[in-house]
Amino acid sequence: MSIFAALADPTRRSIVELLARSGQLSASDIGHHFPISPPAVSQHLKVLREAQLVQVETRAQQRIYTLNPAGMDELEDWLNRTRRFWSIRLDALEKQLKSTDKNSGGKHDGVRKKNR
Repeated sequence: MSIFAALADPTRRSIVELLARSGQLSASDIGHHFPISPPAVSQHLKVLREAQLVQVETRAQQRIYTLNPAGMDELEDWLNRTRRFWSIRLDALEKQLKSTDKNSGGKHDGVRKKNR
């Protein structure tokens, strides 16, 4: 399952946010934060593990969950690529608008310029 499919679910996003704040939690501690059954929490954790967003360590009879840095890095890489894409496009749009503004003498059909 992809990272984005895993994060499409609000409960799974909340689990990731909870682990980001707490560092590490057992499956039962995670379950205490949600009004769902323990098997449902386990299913959500399984999806997050398969998407490599969380990792699990077994300690005695507990499963301790933490965020997986590799999964977070993949997510961050995607965000950076997307941010660069839009940055380039918005810079080109700004350049085009400035060029249009100069050519029209600063007047636009029904559009007011905002003070910066």
